[in-house]
Amino acid sequence: MLDTTPLTAAVDQFADRLRAAPQSRLQRGAAAEALALARELSARAQQLEEPGGVVREMPDAGMFAAADQVTVAARDLAVVLPGREALAGAVELVEAAMKRAGI
Repeated sequence: MLDTTPLTAAVDQFADRLRAAPQSRLQRGAAAEALALARELSARAQQLEEPGGVVREMPDAGMFAAADQVTVAARDLAVVLPGREALAGAVELVEAAMKRAGI
């Protein structure tokens, strides 16, 4: 079984920073960046689970839910990751999103 600890650790760090961020930081783009990441991670998980299936977009539940949405999407993806290359790609996505979010 693939050890997905690098992904869950990166996502936990991002989610913790989102939860600790002031509302003004979330409004300036951190929450939007987190939602975009959650949507991408969710889409990847869905494509792995049902190749060729219709991808359902994660809804915008508001800036205060962004941390939870990222966490859920990453955990869903972690369960279906096929290998180390896909894992590394997911970790890179999280790290890049965290950097763009500025937190």
